[in-house]
Amino acid sequence: MTGKAILLICMLALTAPAFAAEEQDNTSHLPIPRFASLRSGEVNMRTGPGTRYPIEWVYAKRGLPVEVIAEYDIWRRVRDPEGIEGWVNKTELTGKRGLVITGGNHELREDPDDTAAIAAHLEKGALGTIASCKQDWCKVKFDGAKGYLRKMDFWGAYPNELFD
Repeated sequence: MTGKAILLICMLALTAPAFAAEEQDNTSHLPIPRFASLRSGEVNMRTGPGTRYPIEWVYAKRGLPVEVIAEYDIWRRVRDPEGIEGWVNKTELTGKRGLVITGGNHELREDPDDTAAIAAHLEKGALGTIASCKQDWCKVKFDGAKGYLRKMDFWGAYPNELFD
């Protein structure tokens, strides 16, 4: 064997464990806590991070926002809008930001102002998506109706969170 071949084999041997370790790391390295949404209309919430743990809850609302509060391998511990916590597989979540109307009925406004024209009337429990959030208001969408909501009118964004 030549010196170059031995050097190449040694270099490959040294890098192989690093690649294997990277493939084993299934954590997202995203901030915790953070919001996500359910990817499908049937998501199992388990009592622990693995399929050997019993299913505690089955969610049937695609787009429901959840708060990711912990990670373990391919599992995410989440909290739903009612405060229920459990584990879901990361493939059942999406980074698309969802929201659910809380507290009662609210008006979707055409502009981020309490005196702006009403774009739609929203009932408690209505699901929508968030496009962006500034200070007190977020730009949102509900089944074709677009407009602005105050952060205090829904669950799915943190009070001081700003994003585009």
